[in-house]
Amino acid sequence: MRTEPALHTPYKDHHPAPIPFADPWSYELSFPRDPRGPRIARTTLRAVLDAHQLTELSYRAELLASELTTNSVRHTRGPAGVRLQWRHPVLRVSVWDLSPDLPKPHAPAVGPDAEAGRGLTILELVADRWGSCAIGEGELGSGGKIIWFELALTS
Repeated sequence: MRTEPALHTPYKDHHPAPIPFADPWSYELSFPRDPRGPRIARTTLRAVLDAHQLTELSYRAELLASELTTNSVRHTRGPAGVRLQWRHPVLRVSVWDLSPDLPKPHAPAVGPDAEAGRGLTILELVADRWGSCAIGEGELGSGGKIIWFELALTS
């Protein structure tokens, strides 16, 4: 049974109570096309999951978010972002970017010496569910996509 942390501050009347474990929440992070973006996204993801006592999902979530955000930085020309959504007992992580190219789920496997090309295989093996969808017109122009994955809490 999970319990909520007690607030040990003289100012507790000025702060809202922590969100109960099973209640829904979401966090979003946008970042520019910068090689530091994926590391910042992983660090933020880890901090959010730690704060919500979901550390058992951290390793898989960080691995998959790292794959997707790295692809966004490497293969697109604009900003990208990550959204974390908790709907007990499922965490959904969505990564968006401005490239309209959706992943091809049945792409051929890469050779053992290839330096890239394993992201979708990792996504397929590690995520409980995943998918993608196109984004229409937005403030940054037309096109873009979202790739999402879900991880279910097992305990």
